[in-house]
Amino acid sequence: MKEKVRFLGLDVHAETIAVAVAEPNGEVRSLETISNRPESIRKLVKKLGGLEHLRACYEAGPTGYVLYWQLSELGVQCEVVAPTLVPVKVGDRVKTDRRDAKKLARSHRSGDLTAVWVPDAGSEALRDLVRAREAAKQDQLRARHRLSKFLLRTGQRPGAGIKAWTQRYLVWVRQLRYAQPAQTATLLDYLHEVDHMGARVGRLEQAITEAVKLASPQMQAVVRDLQALRGIAEISAVTIASEWGRISRFESARQLMGYSGTVPGEDSSGKRMRRGPITKTGNAHLRRIVVEAAWSYRLRPAVGPGLRQRQQEVPQPIKEIAWKAQIRLYKRYARLTAAGKDKRKIVTAVGRELLGFIWAIGIKSEAPGQSQIAA
Repeated sequence: MKEKVRFLGLDVHAETIAVAVAEPNGEVRSLETISNRPESIRKLVKKLGGLEHLRACYEAGPTGYVLYWQLSELGVQCEVVAPTLVPVKVGDRVKTDRRDAKKLARSHRSGDLTAVWVPDAGSEALRDLVRAREAAKQDQLRARHRLSKFLLRTGQRPGAGIKAWTQRYLVWVRQLRYAQPAQTATLLDYLHEVDHMGARVGRLEQAITEAVKLASPQMQAVVRDLQALRGIAEISAVTIASEWGRISRFESARQLMGYSGTVPGEDSSGKRMRRGPITKTGNAHLRRIVVEAAWSYRLRPAVGPGLRQRQQEVPQPIKEIAWKAQIRLYKRYARLTAAGKDKRKIVTAVGRELLGFIWAIGIKSEAPGQSQIAA
């Protein structure tokens, strides 16, 4: 059967798609360059024919998964592959769209490509919303930095006991007056931008809450159960759940750690073993949220009012995993601190271990019937 299969390599851009095919007889040739439009893709598939013998692939990139869904609707089996894992010939200094398409077709036929997980429409929509909120938080931080640096340049200092970005701090900023009208206009503009960014973040967080209510029962269960962990509230839980898609696609916690890029790099040969910094070759959004949550485990194990409220509807087995995480990760943090390790490295190591508990909770939550067990 495999001898009859034709493998398509697609080098996809915003406006064009370079197409190459690896024929059953071993020949790899460039076909044509078509426009990146549904009608052009439909004509290409119709011209090639024999849908049951076509296997297409293209690299994940800024064009997303639209082409994947289009080809799937037309009956063509398609894979989206990881760009960084496409084999590269040493010394090859010529790169064109046609050559890239031929390389994809050849590598796809030989089985040398690594496919990425393609989310369904609902998962991708939720992930887009979560990432929009993350971008808004970054813009809010920039707006606050501009205002705080302006106040620093002009010699303005808040009174004793006023913490930055509290309500008292903002009241103090609003009552400031400058002798120069230009500085007053600058202050008002920076302050307006801070208020605007705060309102934007609030709107997106409310939209995330509403989106979770409309999500599948399985997704709701995962988001609810992840909040049993210390340091993970609703936004963090939604971020984790939307970034991993289905936790069951990871056969072990170690695979999830690798997906997040928190595992150490290694360069070993013979008896020599050399470990380096974490790879950072995985999902940066998941890695960031987990490392942020890991800071909570520097504190002694406890269930405060906020965590107790989040655990009200969580099944007892999930609570037990969350408590085990507190005890183990606190000891881990304390042991590494006593050894004199750098705090950032300690938190990264704790975050990597936290992913193991996140994986265990996700597996239980996604199991049929388990998410409906009452606490």
